[in-house]
Amino acid sequence: MTGTNTPGRYTGTWSNAESVEESSPGSACPICKGAGFIHPLSALGNPDFSRVVPCQCSRQGLKKEKLAQLQQYSNLGALSRLTFDNLLPTGRYDEDALQQNFTRAYEAAKAFASEPRGWLILVGPSGCGKTHLACAIANYRLSLGQSVLYIGAADLLDHLRSAFSPSSEIAHDELFERVKNAPLLILEDLAMTATTPWAKGKLEQLLDHRFNLRLPTVITTDVPIEEFDDGLRGHLTDPELCNICVIQGKSALTLEHLGSIELEALREKAFNNFDYKSLNLSQEERQSLEQAYRNAVNFAKSPEGWLVLQGVNGCGKTHLAAAIANHLRREGKPVLFIVVTDLLDYLRSTFNPESRVSYDELFEKIKKAPVLILDDFGEQSATPWAQEKLYQLINYRYNARLATVITTCLSLDEVERRISSRMVDPSLSLFLNINAPDYRGDIKAPRAREAKSQQRYTRRGRLS
Repeated sequence: MTGTNTPGRYTGTWSNAESVEESSPGSACPICKGAGFIHPLSALGNPDFSRVVPCQCSRQGLKKEKLAQLQQYSNLGALSRLTFDNLLPTGRYDEDALQQNFTRAYEAAKAFASEPRGWLILVGPSGCGKTHLACAIANYRLSLGQSVLYIGAADLLDHLRSAFSPSSEIAHDELFERVKNAPLLILEDLAMTATTPWAKGKLEQLLDHRFNLRLPTVITTDVPIEEFDDGLRGHLTDPELCNICVIQGKSALTLEHLGSIELEALREKAFNNFDYKSLNLSQEERQSLEQAYRNAVNFAKSPEGWLVLQGVNGCGKTHLAAAIANHLRREGKPVLFIVVTDLLDYLRSTFNPESRVSYDELFEKIKKAPVLILDDFGEQSATPWAQEKLYQLINYRYNARLATVITTCLSLDEVERRISSRMVDPSLSLFLNINAPDYRGDIKAPRAREAKSQQRYTRRGRLS
């Protein structure tokens, strides 16, 4: 008998082994004599020397080894910490509606983890918890000793590209087949926009394959299902295969949410409630307000070029700017109204890891807005970064000749030269000083005298 065949009294099931006295520390296992496996009992109760099974002493080690292999295959890495145990069933937000919404997604994820069938589509903004849910599903399956593969869509494409290299440890076809046929695939951050035809084709091949074979798949995305192309949208909305969970989050930062015009006080600003005939004003002040009013009306009717409204706080320039925005919105025309300090805050917020929109994407959209209204220029912090961002924005719109309204309480001498020179270019801009006091306190404008000299800056077509 070789060393792999244990004595009769030490063969059998695991329960037999449990009755054996423990060996002293450092000695070989008394059951398998250090072999790591034993002969199981046959149906007749005799040792079956034609087979071997792991001994109790090695079973735990084999389990750990298998789990380690599964963990390595899963590609979860540090995300192995994200489980259902450390995930609040109600999510991270305090609002009842958001908690109820997340709870439904949580329950759907737990049900899928228990029995992975079909596709689970988790849709929602960054920070809503969809990645935690997807990883919790993966980690639960791993705890059961089941195979799962987690990968980001962008990472997958990068790996496939690198697999073409002669120095790659794995061939492109082998890698792609592994992903396509994974028993359970977690595909993170799916987005079909802004990809090359090759990348788009690879993702379509992957999803078509798994769709046709009905392979269990979890997909996370921050792209609304309606925005995918017809082919993929048809897969994702198949009622027999897919369960779509839309997870709500805090309002995403979009152009529609940027405008301070959403504030109730500004929504009420209109041309018909702008009073430029107040008896408390001098004739000169009334003429100044009327001139600003008429030019603002003209701009709202046909937004082109620049309109710069300068005056003290409370003189009415923000009212006129908001009235332009409200008029354009009522006509269904695109317009972005934003306070400059808020604009800079929004740009800074894009550097937050949880931001749904990149800095470049947001800045490009603001730069290219068909009509942009910048309120309270000059009230922002004068950091070099802020100065440069505002210059880039204004210089772009100046060169592109995009319709723009700017309100400011600064005199031209107080505005950075490279910006003020664009504000007063008569070929593009109409610069109007509102020579009127703060109507809220009937305070005379402190810059009234110096502002008179600025009235000479107009553009062609100025109304008298």
